[in-house]
Amino acid sequence: MRKHLLAAVLPLLMSLPAQADYEEGVTAAQNGDYATALREFTTAAEAGLDLAQYNLAILYFTGQGVAQDYAEAFRWTKAAAVQGHTNAQFNLGALYYTGTGTGVDFEQSLSWYTQAAQAHHADAQYNLATMYQLGEGAQADLIQAYFWASAAQYNEHPDAPALLGELAAQMTPPQLSEARGIFARWVLEQ
Repeated sequence: MRKHLLAAVLPLLMSLPAQADYEEGVTAAQNGDYATALREFTTAAEAGLDLAQYNLAILYFTGQGVAQDYAEAFRWTKAAAVQGHTNAQFNLGALYYTGTGTGVDFEQSLSWYTQAAQAHHADAQYNLATMYQLGEGAQADLIQAYFWASAAQYNEHPDAPALLGELAAQMTPPQLSEARGIFARWVLEQ
């Protein structure tokens, strides 16, 4: 019993210093002290804290407190994304899409956008819809495009209604019916 309790509590105790460093980094960044934010985020990121990895990536991407470095932005974004950080997954999809800090890779972009989209990230859902519409990273699939555009609209993406109209005009009635059915089942599962 004690071994199980220790196994459950130990990771939490080990993450406390990283969390404290992260919080100091957030405070520093809010005060415009990006050099301190960089130092604190780096310490927490190296300890494995996904929030710190995500924020460190943003510092490298924007060049706040450090020389702009897209390769480092990519590295830390990926570290946070692998741990399940939804915004990092979206950002990683965007980095792969544009080739920023890495090579252009639509298949990887589609994969990371999908992970963020499944966590209800409206921008990821919208981007997936356009990728399926255009056949980027996968074969063009208007049914998938319509489904993801519907999900983006459900999550209040402002451009989703126009995309849905555009997609509906390109689809046959059976395709539209199938896409709407997939979306309806998805909503019921939420």
